[in-house]
Order: sequence, then C-alpha cells, then structure tokens
Amino acid sequence: MPVIELQQIEKSYGPVQALKGLSLTVPRGCLYGLLGPNGAGKTTTIRILATLLEPDAGSVKVAGLDALREPRAVRCELGYVAQEVAIDKILTGREMLQLQGDLYHLRPAERDARIADLIDRLGMESWLDRRCGTYSGGMRRRLDLASGLLHKPQLLVLDEPTVGLDIESRSVIWELLRELRLQGTTVLLSSHYLEEVEALADRMAIIDDGRVIAEGTPDQLKQRLGGDRVTLRVREFSNEVEAEQVRQLLEPVDGVRQVVVNRAQGFSLNLVVDGEQVLSRLREQLDAAQLPVFALAQSRPSLDDVYLQATGRTLMDAELAVVGQRDAKQERKSSMR
Repeated sequence: MPVIELQQIEKSYGPVQALKGLSLTVPRGCLYGLLGPNGAGKTTTIRILATLLEPDAGSVKVAGLDALREPRAVRCELGYVAQEVAIDKILTGREMLQLQGDLYHLRPAERDARIADLIDRLGMESWLDRRCGTYSGGMRRRLDLASGLLHKPQLLVLDEPTVGLDIESRSVIWELLRELRLQGTTVLLSSHYLEEVEALADRMAIIDDGRVIAEGTPDQLKQRLGGDRVTLRVREFSNEVEAEQVRQLLEPVDGVRQVVVNRAQGFSLNLVVDGEQVLSRLREQLDAAQLPVFALAQSRPSLDDVYLQATGRTLMDAELAVVGQRDAKQERKSSMR
C-alpha cells in the first residue's frame, strides 16, 4: 500500500488556482522528492497532506487513512517540518522536545530516550540546553526536524528543509534523511534545489503550475529526455528579441530537438541535441549568419534539462518569473495607497 495517495487535488485561494488536478502516489520506504519553483504548488500540496488545509476537490490518503475524514489519526502517522521554523524563544531546546513528546502522549521514559537519540544523531548536545532565542538558523532547523521525528512517524514531510542553511547543517540533515530511508521511514522532501533532490531522492515528481508534469527516478527522467545538452552564447544580446532570432535560426538545424532562451543567464541558449555532428552544423549556421560563437559547451542531461523540456523554461527562469510577479503585485498595492 502506498504511503501517500493524492487523486485529482484542486485548491484555490480566491481567484488564484494553486492546484489543478494534482495526482501523486508515493511508495512506502522511499525518499521522494518534489521539485519545482516557488509558487508551483508544493507547499499547498504538503499542507493538504499534513491536514492543515482541505482541498476544494479530490481525495487524500496517508498510510491508508482518509485524511479528510480521519485527520487526527493521520497526524499520528506523520511528522511535519514546515518551511518556516516556529519555536518558543524562551524555552530551551530540550524543553521544546519534552513538550512535543507530551503532546504526542509519549511515556516520560520513552520520550527522554528518544530525545537522547535525536540529540546524538543531530549533533545538538553542546547547545540544546540554551534558550531557543539564541539559536542560529541551522540550530533551529535541526531542533524543528527533531520535533517532527520524536514520535517515530512512518512518514516524514519536509518543506524546503535546508533553505538558507550553512554547509555543516545541510550535511547533517542530508545524512539523517539517508539513515531514515534505510530504516524504512518514508520521506517526502519538497525543494527547489536541483542538487538536493538529485542527491537524495529515490523517486521524484516535478510540479509546475499546480500539476505534476513529470514523475520517476532522477535517472529515468534524464534518460527519457535523451540526447545531450548544449549551452550556447553567441554574443552579448541586448534584449530577448535578438536571442529569439538566433533561436529561430538554429531550431531547423538537423539534430536539434529543442532550443530555449535562458533569460537567467544573459539570454543564452539551451539546446537538446542528438548526434555527434550537431555542434559543427550549429557553427556552420552561425558562421553563415555572421554570428561569432562566444561560448559553446556540451554535457549530459541534468534535472534542469528535464524541467526545461517539460515546461519550456529553466527552473531559474521560473523562479525569476515568480519574483517578478510578486514585485509587480507589491508595486500595484503601493500605487493604490
């Protein structure tokens, strides 16, 4: 039985439709990655799983339980680590964990043994008895993760767990997630870090605009893409129109499967190509148009290329689009005041 079964989930916030018929199945005992830019619908999906939101339509099952009918039972089966860390600044970390254990009705001996184990595994011994208000971001995140694991859930749900963390804290969390997977805990990891999902996930789904647009193992998704990736810079384009003209010039070249303008990197071009002679054909086409090659690199497909083929834009471009929409909204609000 899968640990997570989402079927045709829809969710709107006023006129904004965050989820548009999203379906997702997560097998037991795997580390499953959700990859997508901010605004794709990852956090809404996770909050529905954690019974913090109700969908407008669709069904939600967690560990065989109907999350819409049995939310309290579902909460006993999962640990949830939200994107924003929420801890009491007055209590010490140990007191926070003791409170968490009491909320889950753990016996004191079991609670304290579990706390001792998590202190060791997350390297918290030297600072756990200080007040939480003195903690760094990495310390707060480790404490938050320990709180989510205290009752030994069969499903751990993480929303962007390593955003803004130092290298040491990220390494500790990565190692713990690998251990949990080996011990049989199912982990759902939401991230927009390509390297994090590729390093940790057994399986993954790419979410964009409220839908799952690709699903499988990282290697399967890259193999489905096929071909090689070529990154091309002709010269410093002054605007997107010039880059688009070159894209149209190269798209008909034999062996070129896709050409996308990468706005995040100065309007460079990302191509998916087949065959060993494609690079020479590209150079010939550019020479004929009197466009000197500034930089040209060929590599095997990455997860960013998978996202590029599925959506027609890079993950960085998607992030920038979300930021641009947010800034435009703030400008409109300011002008109305």
